[in-house]
Amino acid sequence: METLNLQLALVTGAGSPSGIGFASARALGLDGAALALVSTTERIHDRVAELQAEGLRARGFVADLTSPEAAQRIVDEIRAEFGRIDICVNNAGMTVVTEQEQLSALADAMSLADWRASLERNLTTCFLVTKAVLPLMRAQQYGRIINVASTSGPVQAFVGDAAYHAAKAGMYGFTRAVALETAGDGITVNAIAPGWIATGSQLDGEKLAGELTPMKRSGTPSEVAHAVRFLAHPQASYITGQLIIVDGGNSVPEDRNWKPV
Repeated sequence: METLNLQLALVTGAGSPSGIGFASARALGLDGAALALVSTTERIHDRVAELQAEGLRARGFVADLTSPEAAQRIVDEIRAEFGRIDICVNNAGMTVVTEQEQLSALADAMSLADWRASLERNLTTCFLVTKAVLPLMRAQQYGRIINVASTSGPVQAFVGDAAYHAAKAGMYGFTRAVALETAGDGITVNAIAPGWIATGSQLDGEKLAGELTPMKRSGTPSEVAHAVRFLAHPQASYITGQLIIVDGGNSVPEDRNWKPV
């Protein structure tokens, strides 16, 4: 049964073929939702073609979502074509891309420009897209907003890139505040905190960290997408302002020397 039939899902940061955004879009599409996918590059059209080949309804948009005008333009175009937005998955964002950059991103070494850039791409994008979709969702008296944060910031931290941690923790604070603002409008706002996930951009050090989790492996994008799918369901109507951690139990143990029997 297609539980999301006649709904429209907007998914940002969906350009990577092995990323959480694309996996989430596929999961929502398989449940019947029409899809509006956004990325900063033209590769989003390749992802749309893949989904269409599977029989899913999808359209791609290229935009820099750190721009208020771009975020509003995307939402206006979706409204004009589909007339509604039922689900918004704020997945756009990026952490550091090399271990060397991670070390150079220590708080006392980070430039103000790098700090601002990280907050812009990891937190401001979430704010701008949410701001753009909320009037439409309020008019519908229905909506599911799902913010893809991270365990880094809200519940844990690693050495380097304090700006990324601040942005992802800020995303959860933003989630809780907006959840209160929209609770009476049929809109739920929740966040997901993935741990070490085996995307195409996973670094060797991150893969090793995944092997040290209680499950002894990194998670998969589809496992995160399942949590997105759960929160997007119409029956998830009494869950709002919450953080679902998808990390194989990595944030649980206090004694890292303990071994399971």
